[in-house]
Amino acid sequence: MMKPVPARFEKGVDPLRRLVLMRWFAVAGQFVLIAAAGPLLDIALPLAPMLGIVALQAGFNLFTRRRLASGGGIADGELFAQLGVDITALTLLLFFSGGAANPLVSLYLPGIAIAAVVLPGRFAWGVVALSVAAYSLLVFWNVPLPVADAERATRLHLAGMWLIFVASAALIAWFVARMAAAIRSRDLALAAAREEALRNERVIALGSLAAGAAHELGTPLATMAILVGELSRETALSPEAQEDLSLLRSQMEHCKGIITGLAARAGQVRAEGGAALDLDRWLEQVVERWRRLRPHAEAKVSLHGTATPRVVGEATLEQALLNLFNNAADADGGRIEIDAEWDGDRLRLEVRDRGPGFDDAVLLAAGRAFVTTRTEGTGIGLFLAHAAVERLGGRIVLANREGGGAVTRVELPLDKLKAED
Repeated sequence: MMKPVPARFEKGVDPLRRLVLMRWFAVAGQFVLIAAAGPLLDIALPLAPMLGIVALQAGFNLFTRRRLASGGGIADGELFAQLGVDITALTLLLFFSGGAANPLVSLYLPGIAIAAVVLPGRFAWGVVALSVAAYSLLVFWNVPLPVADAERATRLHLAGMWLIFVASAALIAWFVARMAAAIRSRDLALAAAREEALRNERVIALGSLAAGAAHELGTPLATMAILVGELSRETALSPEAQEDLSLLRSQMEHCKGIITGLAARAGQVRAEGGAALDLDRWLEQVVERWRRLRPHAEAKVSLHGTATPRVVGEATLEQALLNLFNNAADADGGRIEIDAEWDGDRLRLEVRDRGPGFDDAVLLAAGRAFVTTRTEGTGIGLFLAHAAVERLGGRIVLANREGGGAVTRVELPLDKLKAED
């Protein structure tokens, strides 16, 4: 099942949030410059209209924040309109403060850079056209700055140009860097979603094949049961042969039980019966089931925890653990170590062996493809184990042990397994 796209990746939301933040900085800077022009620079500005424009910008920003809080994506046209409001406000402020001669005229450039990053071509060029038109109008229509000393006016202009260059460079770098990081995060999320979808398709295909195989295996198992029954009635068989036939009959019963339970357990979130058990008891049952399937294998088991929640076993998780036990036993001639510890919220389980360990291909591709270290293996069990554990919010980590061998670590939150009170 595909995961929903996080809200921060909804169309246009992230750019608009950054635009709102930049607008707050612009409002604060404009207010300080307007208020300081008289006392510090001895320049008389028309305060009433200019402060009114700044106040309208602040009000519009509050409205935009409410728009963001309402949720949903932001269309390209809405982002274009937002930038258009900023261009209009800047043009009006420049009109009352010298027009194109004001060094703040360079503040059109950050808006153009933002449009080029977040908007499609036609809207980006629209922002360029608006900015060029506004700049051109300010050349002819403006309220001149009342600075009588030409030399002082030149110094102020140069200082203003330096200040605006620094501010523009910082704004452009900040916005572009944050947008690039957001794009990388979105690409990673989309890649993970695509990988999960491909893996789910494989799991579904394996499920269909398993159902068909279970149906087809019924006939040969029935034939084998008949033959085992006939052989067991042979009085000439040695006690050792009778013991082997008994083991074979037991294994066939296990196979039959697995096959007949496939249909009943398919699609179930909780294991058959749904009985709540203490976590240690549930783990003991899983290990005991594995021991019945692998009677000649040996397992050193250690189960301990600081708290023991009650859980309802999940069918695919049980199968995943059995697959991990089997893989370790196959690698080390049937001798494995199982070490589990837990608290009230999380289970950590390790399966260790002293086999040849994992090669690089398995370590890199485990869980994403069918990989195995055995020539007769298929890698399906490890693939399905990853899928089952990750579906419950956990993860499987493979590593090689010092001195030879491998360790498979399962880290699993217990919130989806806990029994309801």
